[in-house]
Amino acid sequence: MEVEGSIKVVFDMQSYASGFTKKEFVVTTKEQYPQDIKLELIKDRTDLIDPYKAGDNVKVHFNLRGNEYNGKYFVNLQAWRIEPLSSGVPETDEGSSLDAGGFPEEPMVSGGAEEDDLPF
Repeated sequence: MEVEGSIKVVFDMQSYASGFTKKEFVVTTKEQYPQDIKLELIKDRTDLIDPYKAGDNVKVHFNLRGNEYNGKYFVNLQAWRIEPLSSGVPETDEGSSLDAGGFPEEPMVSGGAEEDDLPF
């Protein structure tokens, strides 16, 4: 799974007596109704967030984890990869252009009707 957005906050490293370590951070999505999603990095992956700061646009790949403890259920989003996102106009293949909505323009079909590969 993955989520895209800007980093809102990075929390301090948490260390436990067993030697387990984790670092949590929050990503705010870029939707009509933005969501603050808390993710965690565990063990040797805690340093993946170090190159980033609040406000950076990123794509975070994560695994959804759930467990039960003493009759209570918990859900964790364990990040395993973080990629920077450019804040400018999306890059496209050479020679293509973007329409007003930021999507690649469809090539013009010359002569008669457009070919349609939809199954219906």
